[in-house]
Amino acid sequence: VQLQASGGGLVQPGSSLRLSCTASGGTFAHYSMGWFRQAPEKERELVAAINWSGGIANYADSVKGRFTISRDTTNHISYLQMNSLEPEDTAIYYCVGSQSDGRRWELWGQGTLVTVSS
Repeated sequence: VQLQASGGGLVQPGSSLRLSCTASGGTFAHYSMGWFRQAPEKERELVAAINWSGGIANYADSVKGRFTISRDTTNHISYLQMNSLEPEDTAIYYCVGSQSDGRRWELWGQGTLVTVSS
């Protein structure tokens, strides 16, 4: 399975943005999906993850209540809806997939840059 992330861009604080992750070449439904982010001089952070059925989602405390992860298994896409964006959310966001319920993220997309700035 290959992952292609899209939807990043430059937005102002308080704005919303939706990232998409399109999977191809395999059985998307077998994978838990997630989003990591990497900001300059900061540790990589898992911001959101959703299980294979879409029934369980988990979030980092830093984004809880602002970000929502979802998946469209029919169309092999997962989404990260980001609301009330803050400058601290500026990072490269990576779409990831796991066949082990998140114990190991073996699939990585290429990353999409989100910049939150006035």
